[in-house]
Amino acid sequence: MIKGRGTSINSHNRFDKNQYVPDEGERLEDAGVPSTKIIEINAKSIVNQVNSPDVPLSWSMNPYQGCEHGCTYCYARETHQYWGYSGGVDFENVILVKKDAASLLKKKFQSPSWKGEGIMLSGNTDCYQPIERKLKITRGLLEVCRTHKNPVGIITKNSLVTRDIDILQEMAKDQLTYVVLSITSLDDSLRRILEPRTASVKSKLQTIEKLSEAGIPVGVMMAPIIPALNSHEIMDMANTVSRAGATVLRHTIVRLNGCVEELFSDWLERHFPDRKKKILMHIADCHGGSLQDSRFKTRMSGEGNYANMIKQQFKIATKKYNLNNERFSLNETLFSKTGQLGLGL
Repeated sequence: MIKGRGTSINSHNRFDKNQYVPDEGERLEDAGVPSTKIIEINAKSIVNQVNSPDVPLSWSMNPYQGCEHGCTYCYARETHQYWGYSGGVDFENVILVKKDAASLLKKKFQSPSWKGEGIMLSGNTDCYQPIERKLKITRGLLEVCRTHKNPVGIITKNSLVTRDIDILQEMAKDQLTYVVLSITSLDDSLRRILEPRTASVKSKLQTIEKLSEAGIPVGVMMAPIIPALNSHEIMDMANTVSRAGATVLRHTIVRLNGCVEELFSDWLERHFPDRKKKILMHIADCHGGSLQDSRFKTRMSGEGNYANMIKQQFKIATKKYNLNNERFSLNETLFSKTGQLGLGL
């Protein structure tokens, strides 16, 4: 394996006519740890409409394409192919950034059609991935949202979100934001190989505590549930995040769409060869016999006996630890196109 990376292979880009075939015995890991390449792109917009019943908000923002976190199972790997890159190592090493994202968002807010609806940061790759510490594009987007009082929800695997508590705390007073921490496992040894550049488990739990203490609504997404790998942690997860200050706990079940099937299967062979067959069999059982699933309403929650068993465990766990008593909601009544609301002008 390449140290600090979720995969060691570059899957074929389905849009390329030609396919690179390595020589016998050639391995990407032999070249050492590849450096991250940052490419600025001239985006025409930053707000995307989401036409899916599986997500809570109808709009999303993605300041980055590709993700340094390196989560092996990430469904967003498939989208990197649209930019001409592989969903494998390229997805983790080649990051496309929208440096003018804040100005694009301000322009969107000032357009006649925008009504101040809630936006999700992010819908695809993590808005707080490591490069954000330097570029601060996500912070710029939050500053625009605060100025115009436009509601925004955040989902991330990185404790870097605590850097922006000053903005989020102010917005939370008007019910303009919430944060969801994505925690796949409480086992840091598993986290290191499954999603190598995300925040540690300890750091994520501390992040929940800090956000909660600041009065910012915070929840947890146990995502994804991987049968026979982290599915036994549901009760412990509910107990732990509840004690840390989370009030909501949701989950998704892993799906291996497109190139992710090859990448995740290779990862299992490298790390859990004894469990590979069992894990893939259970994943297929959750998706109508296939490892891939693009169907609305079932692709994230799964179906069948194994998926229903997981749902029942979550129902019991969240009730026992006093979670999910209310849903997060955002206030869409305070939006101001000029950003002058509340200044008496």
